[in-house]
Amino acid sequence: MPITVKRVYDPPSSSDGLRVLVDRLWPRGLSKAAAKIDLWARELAPSTGLRKWYAHEAEKWPGFKRRFFTELKARTETLDSLRRETRKRKVTLLFASKEPRLNNAFALKQFLEARARTRRRPAPKRARGGRSRSGGR
Repeated sequence: MPITVKRVYDPPSSSDGLRVLVDRLWPRGLSKAAAKIDLWARELAPSTGLRKWYAHEAEKWPGFKRRFFTELKARTETLDSLRRETRKRKVTLLFASKEPRLNNAFALKQFLEARARTRRRPAPKRARGGRSRSGGR
């Protein structure tokens, strides 16, 4: 199923599927009832230090993604749980930032999609015949 990204302040839609907030902090001025969040996955947000370092400065985006992906690799249990949900239904990752593309939800979507692609690749085929690579008999 697809993964979409949406600003949490945008109106909820029945087509959102599972609505997952992926920010460490609750969105300012938004009630829980209005947000209609199904899951608040704080564990999938960047660390406080990384979030403060990035500060939505566009020139830091490549470094932010690299560091964030390193953090995500250590959060396998939460990632696996979210990945299982994406197999069952549509998942919408929600964020509060005013920046529509250079944010942690968009980076998380890229991370999940890249991991899904690498897991789908078939294993390389092994040579048949039982010979060693050196060609010895």
